[in-house]
Amino acid sequence: MSLLNQLFNRGLFGAKCKTCVSLAISRIKLVQNKRDMQLNNMRKEIAQFLRNGEEAIVQIRVEHIIREANISEAYSILELFCEFVLARIPILDSQRECPSELKEAIASIIFAAPRCSDLPELLQIQSLFTAKYGKEFISAAAELKPGTSVNRTIIEKLSVKAPSAEVKLSLLIEIAQKYNLQWDPSTAIAEFSKKHEDLLDGSRQIRSRAAEYQRPVVQSSLSFSSSSEADLVARTNQNQGTQQLQTSTPLVSKKIIVDPDKTDKLVISTTGETRTSTKSKIMENARAAIVAADLASAAARAAAELAKM
Repeated sequence: MSLLNQLFNRGLFGAKCKTCVSLAISRIKLVQNKRDMQLNNMRKEIAQFLRNGEEAIVQIRVEHIIREANISEAYSILELFCEFVLARIPILDSQRECPSELKEAIASIIFAAPRCSDLPELLQIQSLFTAKYGKEFISAAAELKPGTSVNRTIIEKLSVKAPSAEVKLSLLIEIAQKYNLQWDPSTAIAEFSKKHEDLLDGSRQIRSRAAEYQRPVVQSSLSFSSSSEADLVARTNQNQGTQQLQTSTPLVSKKIIVDPDKTDKLVISTTGETRTSTKSKIMENARAAIVAADLASAAARAAAELAKM
């Protein structure tokens, strides 16, 4: 690059940088006045909520006030840095590398540029420094890489981390004292110190209660079905006069085998024992088995309906 181009570029950078920084300072002052009015109105609303005893709304609004106050403090520091850079523009224009005394101011402006949406002039300043010092210098400040010179106060004030319970409580006490409110902070202290349960996996209390409610219902339904089935089988056997069969013997354990050679007899095998009966007893036993099966199915349906309830 020729000497003429270097001189031309130097003058062009200084003029553009001076214009952008001047506009940024004016914008910061305008935004600061607007934020101060909003903060005063929000503090009055908090005082009114405390006076009415609406603690739940206060605990939500107080975080918003703290965040706005932090942004306002960060803007005040950025205004000072912009004024410092504006006074040192001839030095920036004459040197290729960033001066050591200006690294903190420039790095802080670059870091805050994408995080301050209502200050678009900071993005224009960032693009000017990108063209002058390169993308590595800009990325180191924007991404907070090791060795960066970004102001720590600006990093904390522009952070999206939720404020601590001590900060929220101190702000509420300050508002109550400012507006002469008789406010008891014990409720706020208890709520701020409470550890809320993580509900992504469901509430433990709800799951434990559901398990406790399900167990007795299943057990009672099973006991009802088994007892009712046994009573029904016993009543059926008493009506048929066959008290020799026990109610504890399951119906499915009986195997009925028909002998093709002797059609007038039926072989009933129960746990290895074989008994013979005539055709008349076959019909009686078949009717009794049908009646018992109908009663057992009715009892099962009643138990299922009870379990659903």
